[in-house]
Amino acid sequence: MAEQFGVGKLSRHLFICVGPDCVDQQTGEQTWEYLKKRMKQLNIAGPDGPCYRTKCQCLRICIAGPIAVVYPEGTWYQNVTIENAERIIQEHLIGGRVVEDLCFARNVLPACE
Repeated sequence: MAEQFGVGKLSRHLFICVGPDCVDQQTGEQTWEYLKKRMKQLNIAGPDGPCYRTKCQCLRICIAGPIAVVYPEGTWYQNVTIENAERIIQEHLIGGRVVEDLCFARNVLPACE
């Protein structure tokens, strides 16, 4: 099953909170559905893609949502609307550059050996 999702070949993992505390849950789910569809269209998620995405109901930053975090950089994003999700996909997941105007914190994790 892990191979089907590219586990073992991943370079980035995006977690997104879909609410209901930081954002209306319907809005959060719409952003999640967009992320899933778009990452698949761009072939950056799946067995050959370098990225993985996971939704959750709370990242404990219950303001200015949807909230997302991209690892391994530990880049935290606010206001991840559909439009901003596209920017994060293009600029960060594909381009490797933090979307500075959406980023509110950074917490790089040390590499595991």
